Amino acid sequence: MQIETAAKALKELGHVTRLAIYRQIVKAGHKGIPVGEIQERLQIPASTLSHHISSLASAQLLEQRREGRVLYCVAKYNHLEQVIGFLQDECCVDESC
Repeated sequence: MQIETAAKALKELGHVTRLAIYRQIVKAGHKGIPVGEIQERLQIPASTLSHHISSLASAQLLEQRREGRVLYCVAKYNHLEQVIGFLQDECCVDESC
């Protein structure tokens, strides 16, 4: 993973509201969670939620799918794992752990 990609994901997750939103999405698992349910749980105005979801999507942390009139957010677990791996890849390379 390139450092710029990891930095973008970490930047987006560094915002308290976006991190709260992402935690709800990750908890939902592979089936995802409806945007309306995130809004209800976190009491975030729709326009604000939309802005934050867009930021998380642009960092490749989630994808959206529509089922009828319901819009779901689904975590891109493979990308999240790559970000975590990026942070762990060189753990203790300069010393023996």
